[in-house]
Amino acid sequence: MPRLTVWALRLALVWWGVGLLLGALILAREALGWPALAAAIPAHAEMVLVGWMIQFALGVAYWILPRVGVNVDHPPAYVVSAFVLLNAGVGCVLAGSLAAGRSLELLALVAFAIHAIPRVRGTVLTDT
Repeated sequence: MPRLTVWALRLALVWWGVGLLLGALILAREALGWPALAAAIPAHAEMVLVGWMIQFALGVAYWILPRVGVNVDHPPAYVVSAFVLLNAGVGCVLAGSLAAGRSLELLALVAFAIHAIPRVRGTVLTDT
């Protein structure tokens, strides 16, 4: 498994763990006496949906897509920047800068698409 995939999946699991913990606290907010935790629901959604799910999907996609002329031990800068931008975007959204965070996340997906599109090849089915 490529090193970049390993790190992407590890970071995805960190986001999942933190999001899971925050979600549990949100569910128990009344019992804990912290009703203000309801304001953390968007942060929980960001961690779990973008930080975990999208990062996990991109990490697995980097690993599983065909490698034609790609050195997985030294990935191109734009695919590395995709993961950096995605995590920076999640961090910006959590810090309260929604526009900057979403822009960084969009740039991350574009950078990953630039890398992945040439790796996706159609196959021609022939009748036998």
